[in-house]
Amino acid sequence: MPPRTRTFARTLKIAVTVALSTAAFTVPATATSTHPTGDHAKVVFVQNDRVAGNQVIAYRRDDDGTLHKGPVYDTGGKGGILAGSVVDHLASQGSLTYDPHHKLLYAVNAGSNTVTVFAVEGDKLRRQQVITSGGVFPVSVTAHDDRVYVLNGRKGGSIQGYRLADGTLHRVEAWNRALRLDTGTAPEFTHTPGQVAFTPDGSQLVVTTKLGGNSIEVFPFGPDGAPGKPVEDSKVGAQPFGLTFDERDRLVVADGAANSVVTFRLHEDGKATLLDETPTGQQASCWVVRSGDNFYVSNAGSNTLSRFRQEHGAHLAALGNIPTGTGTVDASITPDGRYLYVQTGGAGAVDAFRIDKDGSLTKISTTKVPDGIGGEGIVAL
Repeated sequence: MPPRTRTFARTLKIAVTVALSTAAFTVPATATSTHPTGDHAKVVFVQNDRVAGNQVIAYRRDDDGTLHKGPVYDTGGKGGILAGSVVDHLASQGSLTYDPHHKLLYAVNAGSNTVTVFAVEGDKLRRQQVITSGGVFPVSVTAHDDRVYVLNGRKGGSIQGYRLADGTLHRVEAWNRALRLDTGTAPEFTHTPGQVAFTPDGSQLVVTTKLGGNSIEVFPFGPDGAPGKPVEDSKVGAQPFGLTFDERDRLVVADGAANSVVTFRLHEDGKATLLDETPTGQQASCWVVRSGDNFYVSNAGSNTLSRFRQEHGAHLAALGNIPTGTGTVDASITPDGRYLYVQTGGAGAVDAFRIDKDGSLTKISTTKVPDGIGGEGIVAL
């Protein structure tokens, strides 16, 4: 194992030691929600990745950003745990994804090699489907128009594509691609791929490979919609993990080995040009989310969020760190850009922050998640 890998794994461990059905039906809830069920209901959905049975918990979101626990929905699949992981059992970003156009929520079931499709009705979920992920240990999912892709983490990694029709996913076998990554090297959780995401215009598919490939892979799409041969941008020792895009569709990636946030310009041929790299000064900087010109990076090994503002083109200026609970992992920002919610995998909770006008964060509350230790996957609506 490379020295940087050992350092990353050791730092993270020290810092945090403290089935297949297409029938639609409603899953019984374990709590009653009194929140409005209209299209504009304010809610945060959190996945706990429970091995005995994966669940999505709905939290009513008040106008001041505080959360109140609502129903718990079974996904119909099982969660999973990557070897070596402590606070991030999926070691990924985007394991719970919302499709606003179709009002659907996608959840990966890593322990069952399946994906669950929920119809979202305000703060209520109706389970539509549980379908194979087309690989082993799904960790991330992305949607654009009528296409959905799932990223599988084990056995070298793979992507699987689907067509969406009438709220149902239809697997397209020709849209499966093996990534052939080094996912068998210990610790496993640093070598499985991190995220799959469409570019904003849907013309390309981006996969981060972490230490399993030290690369960002960009798949073009052929006339038939099938992904072509990926273009790889690699750097020895790099650990590209979570990703997002800025307002000009430039790719922004959190690198968990360099502990930095990196900005690229993606070209039509799939090549990535490095534009900017700014260190966080923290440990295990792996997840990144955006609100306007403000970017927030989750640092699992330091129990902090790092704040950046995009200035002078693509440059991200570091604006300090904000403490969180133990094991800062996946995060989500409300559509109006007013609140940020971040999972703390060591505490099994969600920390809520108000995003002030200048992009600074003000802590609001901490809310426990049932069986939430190590859980990943959060969507704020």
